[in-house]
Amino acid sequence: MDLNSLSAIAKYIVSEGKGILAADESNPTCGKRFDSIGVDSTEDNRRDYRELLFRSEGIKGNIGGVILFDETIRQISPDGTTLVDIINSQGALPGIKVDKGLIPIGESEESLTQGLEGLDERLKEYYELGAKFTKWRAVINIGEDMPSSEAISANMEALADYAKIVQKNNMVPMVEPEVLMDGNHSIDACYEATSSCLKSLFSNLVDKGVDIEGTILKPNMVTSGSNASIKADIEEVAQKTVECLMANVPESLPGITFLSGGQSDLDATAHLDAMNKIGGFNWKLSFSYGRALQQPALKAWMGKTENASLAQKALSHRALMNKLASEGKWDISLES
Repeated sequence: MDLNSLSAIAKYIVSEGKGILAADESNPTCGKRFDSIGVDSTEDNRRDYRELLFRSEGIKGNIGGVILFDETIRQISPDGTTLVDIINSQGALPGIKVDKGLIPIGESEESLTQGLEGLDERLKEYYELGAKFTKWRAVINIGEDMPSSEAISANMEALADYAKIVQKNNMVPMVEPEVLMDGNHSIDACYEATSSCLKSLFSNLVDKGVDIEGTILKPNMVTSGSNASIKADIEEVAQKTVECLMANVPESLPGITFLSGGQSDLDATAHLDAMNKIGGFNWKLSFSYGRALQQPALKAWMGKTENASLAQKALSHRALMNKLASEGKWDISLES
């Protein structure tokens, strides 16, 4: 594969319907997932679980990139192979989460993502460890007087600053402006907040001189709030999301890889498929799912070595279903 430019790397990750496996949960978050199946969150258990995911047959051809956590990009399997090499052998590219989490903005319920300090040095190390792309997540809340223009501006400017530093270090930045599903808001409120974020983000990216063709966007879908009394159906979510993206995202962006944002695995697949069936856009519309890819595998694994093949089969199935959705070729009958 020719990966001599940032645009080539970005295009490869989302080529032929491929998407991204998000395996960058922090240790505390991974601990919560393991608690749900009664497994201790030790370094070895985290490595064993992620290794079985990365060795799954369904990674090849369906997954173009894997986002890692700092611990994971350094880990070596019991047979002496680095997890990075396992990912590469599957035809996927290793990526790395580089933000340092959230800090509150003043006394408000809103937050700003931190991590710019020392980022250049960390990126140089991650590049040497094999990372080809990176991820930075901004979090936007919908609620009373939220999101504020100040929170949007501060977070989108930080995303652009991050992206510029990443590209200087020869990696593709994935920019993730996540408007949370949490709340009882309508799909129209989500549309408005998402539109404001995307408009500000791309304005900042252009102002900072970020190469859009060497960037990947990881946005939320435009949905009703998780506690909304009236929930938009699959077709409305697809229509509103595509409309929002077409109004705010430049055509030169190679790929949009959605986060699942707490959706069920089937809903995340169905929404993606419905968008690709609408069509009419130049970018690749694909996926960058964590729980929506991993949850069936986690439940099948249960921390037991003898269940590894069952877990891999579950992940492989979801990876294939989402590849088909990225091509607008999924159907619910394929899930049986």
